[in-house]
Amino acid sequence: MSVWLPGAPCTPRGCVDRTRSGAAVPRAVLRLAAVGVLLLTGIALLPFGRWIPAGPVRRWCRWIVRAAGVRVRVAGAAPPTGGLLLVAHHISWLDVPLLAAVRPARPLAKSEIRRWPVAGALAARAGVVFIDRDRLRALPDTVAVLTGILRSGAAVAAFPEGSTWCGRARGEFRRAVFQAALDAGVPVQPVRIRYRDGRGGPATAPAFVGDDTLLASLWRVASARGLTAEIEVEEPIPPGRHGDRRALARAAQAPGVPGHRDGAGGHHR
Repeated sequence: MSVWLPGAPCTPRGCVDRTRSGAAVPRAVLRLAAVGVLLLTGIALLPFGRWIPAGPVRRWCRWIVRAAGVRVRVAGAAPPTGGLLLVAHHISWLDVPLLAAVRPARPLAKSEIRRWPVAGALAARAGVVFIDRDRLRALPDTVAVLTGILRSGAAVAAFPEGSTWCGRARGEFRRAVFQAALDAGVPVQPVRIRYRDGRGGPATAPAFVGDDTLLASLWRVASARGLTAEIEVEEPIPPGRHGDRRALARAAQAPGVPGHRDGAGGHHR
């Protein structure tokens, strides 16, 4: 693996809240079954995806998160139409449907996901753009692909940290994906995702970090109680406000420092 790849010090053992899965087995099984039904429905509808309006897609994404036992609270600005780069800090696999609940977009994901059994093929069919993080020379080609998608009027969802963090700490936004927004002349919309426990404090049970497995993370989320995902949609950064990708990345990351507007209001879904 290349030494330039971004990484996080977060690990399941050191950072992630444990849930009492023994007493929560029936609840977790029911939740995972509901998630499975929704996923199968989405898979069945994949061939018709281009004809499905954005509204039902957003609701379906929220239902997936809600089926896993996580309430969703949305606050902030409405996303604009046309080409748009959505960016967020990365904590959990839940982040992907949560961003799509703001606006359906083509996600940018690491190429390793393409090799996952079943899920990799489904991700490719769903329009995921894969980036080979081990090949720095392939980065300009990926940026060019993203630029073309954005110029076509579609949205792209990216997690510029390049790695998941537990939520109590965060990484810096990498700059490459912002070059696509500059080249395409489209706005960038930061989205802040936070997870809360039943007492309103920060929750790390949804975190998918380090050597955690997807199955273990799924079970931990489904067996937890009182989890809430807070989505704060910031005002879009218009094209032309920042002349280079470094300044644009800093502007997109700046409002998301820990504690910033944590008390923002919203509504549950």
